[in-house]
Amino acid sequence: MRLLIVEDEKRLALSLAKGLTAEGYAVDVVHDGREGLYRASEGSYDLVLLDIMLPGMNGYRVCAALRAAGHDVPILMLTAKDGEYDEAEGLDTGADDYLTKPFSYVVLVARVKALLRRGGQGAGASPVHVHGDLKVDTAARRVFLGDAEVVLTAKEFAVLEQLVVRAGEVVSKAEILEHVWDFAYEGDPNIVEVYVSTLRRKLSAGLIRTMRGAGYRLERMEASP
Repeated sequence: MRLLIVEDEKRLALSLAKGLTAEGYAVDVVHDGREGLYRASEGSYDLVLLDIMLPGMNGYRVCAALRAAGHDVPILMLTAKDGEYDEAEGLDTGADDYLTKPFSYVVLVARVKALLRRGGQGAGASPVHVHGDLKVDTAARRVFLGDAEVVLTAKEFAVLEQLVVRAGEVVSKAEILEHVWDFAYEGDPNIVEVYVSTLRRKLSAGLIRTMRGAGYRLERMEASP
């Protein structure tokens, strides 16, 4: 699942990005309303967390513009304002839910998950990816190898998810870093290799192929007879 955070309070945006990334989501962050509208219009996000008070273009206008253009991505509006008028205006422009700052992070995550479930049901897309003996349920966040369930950490699952949704394609280390860790990650990029190595050990040595200088590719596993 890919999330877009449009929030001009950079410390809050970074905190949310880190927390949601730890939950296993791929998270991108922008701090300007116009940039948020541009990124959300690409149509590659499963949910947008949208602040109301933004430079360039406020959240109400961003939300209204997305809906006018036919984008049905779930939108959770965030605002420091508190009042029935503001909430009504936000929902009238097409937002799916509304959260007033300061909010509990636990409540935010619950709202995000609820909206993603609602959006997934509306899209009718299957969250289960099957590749031979490997089955990855991205909604339940469970992985099976044959009949046996394989327990993965949140980060391990997030790395595998990036590969499984693009099975057969080469996914670069930079793309994995951006979507599994976060935009501000400044640690050793070789951390990706560590997680890929762990996945190979837990799943299958031949499951993830290293494409030297390019990235990694999930190979199709033949199902056991």
